[in-house]
Amino acid sequence: MAAVTAALVKELREMTGAGMMDCKKALVATEGDIEKAVDYLRENGLAKAAKKAGRVAAEGLTRMAFAADGTAAAMVEVNSETDFVAKNEEFVEFVEKLADISLNAEKVCAECLKEMPYGEEGTVAEALTAKIAKIGENMNIRRAVKCNTPGVKYVGYAHGGGRIGVIIGLKTEASVDEITVCGKDVAMQAASMRPQFVDEASVDPEYLAHEKEVILAQAINENNELPEGKRKPQEIIEKMIVGRVKKSLKEVCLLDQPFVKDSNMNVREYVASCAKALGKDIQVVEMVRYEVGEGIEKRQENFAEEVAKQMQG
Repeated sequence: MAAVTAALVKELREMTGAGMMDCKKALVATEGDIEKAVDYLRENGLAKAAKKAGRVAAEGLTRMAFAADGTAAAMVEVNSETDFVAKNEEFVEFVEKLADISLNAEKVCAECLKEMPYGEEGTVAEALTAKIAKIGENMNIRRAVKCNTPGVKYVGYAHGGGRIGVIIGLKTEASVDEITVCGKDVAMQAASMRPQFVDEASVDPEYLAHEKEVILAQAINENNELPEGKRKPQEIIEKMIVGRVKKSLKEVCLLDQPFVKDSNMNVREYVASCAKALGKDIQVVEMVRYEVGEGIEKRQENFAEEVAKQMQG
């Protein structure tokens, strides 16, 4: 009889996708024989999720949860294979509960969320495995975040039934009720215009360096296409790219974007007008934007080929 160690439980879990407690139970029942434990899990319908683990899950849902006073917020993205499952009532309730769990946790990330308790169903990971087996699609907890910076109030906006979720953090002494309209307008801006950063100060240095390289290459190529007598010297080109980089950043920085509800001002000016009307300072200091499936390469299925494969099988 082999000893049922944590390493053995982990190995079985990775092989089958079953929950940790189910793996341990299977190993105990089979006296530590991992091959028999796999059969045990399959026989009991607990390894179904493993068969679905290779499928691309690029649909799904985002959900947010907020503290009553706006001092904390959380958001999760859970992916499914189809939009149909993303609208499944049980799936929606699962994602909403994960948002609530995240809000009440001290530290949140996708992996640490999986280890958190999920009522009588064990851990979140075990509950997820059970949902996969029951609903019949691969699912994945892709992202999770909690925001609770002191002195910051949080407001959110969900678009498309949860396909896009945005949390905006406003540094202010005002109550969350006083800044809800302003915060929601800014969140709607972020949902529609896809900014990557709050302002220039928060731009990722790697992003900025890459953008400068691309714009410099564009400028050099444009210059080389000019007749030799009309080409600009290097120092002029370098001055040109400063302006182009500045223009590029206005497109990806939330506060510098033209305000969608009034193009005569940018978002920074809109927030300032809200602060003036309220008589209390308001600063946008945080932004989290999740869009379901962004960055996931979706598998393109050929229906005729799929049917042919099934017939051959």
